[in-house]
Amino acid sequence: MTWIYNNEPYLDPGEYYGFVYIITNLLSGKQYIGKKFFWTTKRKQVNKVRKRIKVESDWKEYWSSSDEVKADVERFGPENFKREIIYLCKNKGTVNYLEAKEQFTRSVLENRDKWYNSWIMVKVSRSHIKL
Repeated sequence: MTWIYNNEPYLDPGEYYGFVYIITNLLSGKQYIGKKFFWTTKRKQVNKVRKRIKVESDWKEYWSSSDEVKADVERFGPENFKREIIYLCKNKGTVNYLEAKEQFTRSVLENRDKWYNSWIMVKVSRSHIKL
C-alpha cells in the first residue's frame, strides 16, 4: 500500500523533510490526521569517532502512531485503507504546524465517530515555520 499525493503514488521524498497525511478507513469512513518525517538521524562509529548520519525513516511502511488505526489496519487489512499525503514540507517546524492546523481546523477531537485522533500535541514557534 503506497502513499498517494495529488492522486499519484508517492515514492521519493526528494528534498522534503516530512509530510502531513490523512488515513481513511474505506469501510467506516473514519480518518486520522498525522505527520511523518522522511529522515531520521542515527549514530555511527567511524574510526573511534561517533558521527550522526541521516537515514531514511520507515515512512513507506508507516501506518501512524495511533494504536487504534494500527489495530484496524491489522483487523480489516491495508487494502481497506487509503493513505494520502496532504502537505509536503521542507522543515520540521512546518510539518508540526500544518499537522496541528489541520487537526484543529477539522475538529478531530470533537468528533469521535469520524476521527481516530485522540491527542493534539504541538510546540511550535513562528520562527520554525517556513511556508
